[in-house]
Amino acid sequence: MTEKKLTLRLDFHSGLPIYTQIVNQIQSQLANGGLKPGDQLPTVRALAQELRVNFNTVARAYRILDEARIISTQQGRGTYITEIPPPNISEKLRNESLEALTQRFINEAFRLGFFEKEISQMVRDSLKVRKEAQNKQKENAK
Repeated sequence: MTEKKLTLRLDFHSGLPIYTQIVNQIQSQLANGGLKPGDQLPTVRALAQELRVNFNTVARAYRILDEARIISTQQGRGTYITEIPPPNISEKLRNESLEALTQRFINEAFRLGFFEKEISQMVRDSLKVRKEAQNKQKENAK
């Protein structure tokens, strides 16, 4: 297998840790077919250099992906995408990502002076608007 070119877009101002962004984007590319089982990923050092982040940041992301059995590092051969991990492991990573995103959102809202009631209402309203847009899109597709 040849090394797969990763396309990662990091947001250094998002508040979401860089290693979490790397994990999420690799998972996303695997889910949408951009990465496939057997694809080789760049080395930790090469990816850190390309992304201009600390080596330990990429190492942490790879360690999380390895623990979730999404990647496998073979000494002297490289790092590869493994077969699709069991659903409970993927679900755990998804939940951890959502929890981190939610905490960042809540903390920022409180920092800006919003009250819990205002935050809750905004989330409800936003979800309602999204659902209505999806329903309209489905109707237009018929």
